[in-house]
Amino acid sequence: MKYRKVTAIIRRDRLEKVEHKLQQIGVQGISVTRVKGYGEYADFYARDWMTSYARIEIFTTAEKVDGIAEAIMDAAHVGLSGDGIVAVLPVEKLYRIRTKSEATTEQI
Repeated sequence: MKYRKVTAIIRRDRLEKVEHKLQQIGVQGISVTRVKGYGEYADFYARDWMTSYARIEIFTTAEKVDGIAEAIMDAAHVGLSGDGIVAVLPVEKLYRIRTKSEATTEQI
């Protein structure tokens, strides 16, 4: 089975809406981290130009990636610069620490 890692960087104020949307489509687990950075949007009034965002990471099967990316974009979209990004990366292997075995599609 081919696995993917979906990483999204979104506005912090859209995080709750994104979480609910992901739950609605059946995403089993996510990791959320607070991050700072700038890209298309920079806070020129801040001393270091940085803006606070939320980073969401999801490990999933290749078949579910498009639906997850679409759900994130739908829920996070405001239509302004700084809305964020979604990146999809291949995952060579995925292990479960509890069982010390390679993860199966039923677990993802």
